[in-house]
Amino acid sequence: MKRSLKPTFVIFGLLGGLLLLDLLLPIVNLLIYADWSSWMVALREPGAGKALRTSALTSAISVAIMTFLGVPLGYLLARGRLPFQRFWMGLVFLPMVVPGLAGGILLLLTFGPNGMIGKPLDSWDIALTNNFVGIVLAQLFVSAPFVIVSAYAGFAGVDSKLEMAAATLGDSRWDIFRRISLPLAWPGIAAGITLAWIRALGEFGATLIVAYNPHTLPVYLWVRFESNGLTGALPVALLLVLLAAGAVAISMFLSHLTGYGEGVGVRDYIPGRQT
Repeated sequence: MKRSLKPTFVIFGLLGGLLLLDLLLPIVNLLIYADWSSWMVALREPGAGKALRTSALTSAISVAIMTFLGVPLGYLLARGRLPFQRFWMGLVFLPMVVPGLAGGILLLLTFGPNGMIGKPLDSWDIALTNNFVGIVLAQLFVSAPFVIVSAYAGFAGVDSKLEMAAATLGDSRWDIFRRISLPLAWPGIAAGITLAWIRALGEFGATLIVAYNPHTLPVYLWVRFESNGLTGALPVALLLVLLAAGAVAISMFLSHLTGYGEGVGVRDYIPGRQT
């Protein structure tokens, strides 16, 4: 059996290696091409610093909102026994596959000065576009599904016997969520939150349409490319790649922690027995 599988693995390795090469070669080439000294000088320019602060602040706000709203939604989808559950999950996935520019158009149609929500607010001099609010709205649209899906997967992976045992012992649904479901699902949820953060940080298409100003890092990258060509854009591209690599490393580490809770017994969740 092992001999018959070996050629298959070799063939699959060659095929997968070609795709992996296509994925990694541009990043490796960027690191080889990097002119670290001059690029660090470019990243210390006022525009780069302002774009970094804008992206950091708006992505932090977006992650806080999507965590506060998305984790309960993921729990509801995993444990709520909703009718038409696949339909609701399909709606969650939809923004992930809508192109960024199309998403920006949809957001502008809704929250813009002439939009369904933006127009009534505009009469009160409240603008939801071309400001920090517009950036957050764009980031939420493209990134929140990562939190919802990770929360759904995390809660669905929690042993329901633990929850049923706690319910039998008189715990309320809120207590079960707070003391059992959330702690056991949290490592996977945290990994999803990390990916959502880097997706929000790197959002370009929807942000370009909804809130060109103030510049986020991806929009500033585009501005640098338009004004200075490839040479001017490379330092910002490197910064985004490094931030993404850090987020992926954190997410993988947190995913590894999903083993937390293995071997936990029902008795560990009996009221009055927690340590």
